[in-house]
Amino acid sequence: MHWPQLSPESIREKVFSALDQNLNYSKESILGLPGTFLDQGQFHYSPFLKEAAFLSVLVNNPNHIGCHTYSKGERYFSGTQKLEIDVLRICAEEIFSAKPDSYDGYVATGGTEANIEAQWIYRNFFMQKHNAKPSEVAVVFSEDAHYSVYKGSNLLGIESIAIKVDFETRKVLLDDLEEKLTQAKTSGIKYLIVHLSLGTTIFGSVDDSASFLSVVKNHFKHYFVHVDAAFGGFIYPFASSSRDLSFENPEISSVTIDAHKMLQAPYGTGIFLCRKGLIEFAQTEEASYVHGSDFTLCGSRSGANAISIWMILMTYGSEGWIKTIKNLTDLTDHLCENLDDLGVKYFRNPSMNIVAINAEDVSEALIKKYHLVADNYHDPKWWKIVTMAHVTEKLINSFLRDLKIEREAKFSLK
Repeated sequence: MHWPQLSPESIREKVFSALDQNLNYSKESILGLPGTFLDQGQFHYSPFLKEAAFLSVLVNNPNHIGCHTYSKGERYFSGTQKLEIDVLRICAEEIFSAKPDSYDGYVATGGTEANIEAQWIYRNFFMQKHNAKPSEVAVVFSEDAHYSVYKGSNLLGIESIAIKVDFETRKVLLDDLEEKLTQAKTSGIKYLIVHLSLGTTIFGSVDDSASFLSVVKNHFKHYFVHVDAAFGGFIYPFASSSRDLSFENPEISSVTIDAHKMLQAPYGTGIFLCRKGLIEFAQTEEASYVHGSDFTLCGSRSGANAISIWMILMTYGSEGWIKTIKNLTDLTDHLCENLDDLGVKYFRNPSMNIVAINAEDVSEALIKKYHLVADNYHDPKWWKIVTMAHVTEKLINSFLRDLKIEREAKFSLK
């Protein structure tokens, strides 16, 4: 895993060079495109834009419609498209162990879109290759999986199968998986989309592909495996030696990552990656006026979002990002060691920066003061802490002091 760290000057130079390769609405004779620069009344030209690479891309408003690992796409924005391709290369090859030129992908609007894109591709594959009906396709997932899996199944007309997990370990209950898949076959399900989580939203829990698929293979011959690493994709591969949920595992066909979480990119910067030979099943051939056609759920999308990811990755370099993740996991270790000393019950994957505290062990006052997030606001069983870039050791220690005082008062009453 290695990509270079570039200086701010070098990053600006490369971004402006990419912009120079794009069509420029202000300088060229453009009559046919249904797009233009951002509204000049709100986003008027300012001298500082000469130094602000990302804002310059935003104002120039390149459209990255299409999938540029598959085809060249709109020729008007080839410069910034090349930087998006480099983002995909780093994520696929450097982080998720894909071989060069073995994948397709694009910068999506977020993990929700990317997860639905995967379901869309696999449903269409089963329909086109096996003449399947949507009602014969199901997506199976842990009950801790992100809610986007339900959105996708609802939109695509396929079945959703949620599998129970152990309350304390958050591991999938294989007996329940066995029972649910048996029921699914009996009800007419013939094709399966396996949705595995690499860092669930509430717990940071990580599914085990081997145990999950050992049950799946007893029931289904036709299945695809998608990994939802929307949260964990920019932390787990840097904190863990496990490559189970990467392209190194031949069972894995696609991956979702979000840059607008751990990487601190603007919202609207999810990443979808899949093995070659799959994204064609989401091709919209009717988009005949789009150079290279379209394979994405969103269609038109901001090139600036892709550039923001590239700039952040180049600012850190792989070594810088590894250090950043180590600092966050060390801080999470510090939190957990103190929770252990206080006798507080919690769940945490050791390679993640999410700590879910048992609801019985934290008061409503602390929940409100520190803005903890519930697993279910209707009936909370867990409240989570996430050590992100803004979370300091001072803030963690403040929470721990308050928690200690609260627990000492609670037990003294007993």
